[in-house]
Amino acid sequence: MARTVKGAYCVLAHMAERHSIRVGSLGTCEFSPGIYVYVGSAQKGIETRVMRHGSSKKKMRWHIDYLMTHAEILSVIAVPCSSKEVECSIAKAICASEGATVPVKGFGSSDCGCEAHLIYFGDSDPEWVSETISMRLSMLDCVYPRVPGEPPWHRPTGE
Repeated sequence: MARTVKGAYCVLAHMAERHSIRVGSLGTCEFSPGIYVYVGSAQKGIETRVMRHGSSKKKMRWHIDYLMTHAEILSVIAVPCSSKEVECSIAKAICASEGATVPVKGFGSSDCGCEAHLIYFGDSDPEWVSETISMRLSMLDCVYPRVPGEPPWHRPTGE
């Protein structure tokens, strides 16, 4: 039996054309074509949650469910962790990236104080966005704890 990986994740998705989508309690929201990154958490399993996001047969439960009826998942970055707060740290770090904007305030963040957990990168190259996310993750203490007194780029080798 496969081990269930719990933690946070980033879904990199592409929307081919403009859509007006009713997003639950957020109402009708306008989405431009381009690259979106959604940051979520799955304390019962990342793989199962992401498969649900990509499914066309599901009950609309989370904000991302509404968006994914019009977008295609390009890739997923999983961040195994036991703390749900890591999700917020990741969302804030990605929001601070060059070219990132928040398309809908409150999207994916109704249970926290974040501006949003959906980030828009417009017509940016998906590979560049993925590399940007990876770089931002590598700088987060909650993902890669620092050794006190060591420079931020130092990673213990395990020796």
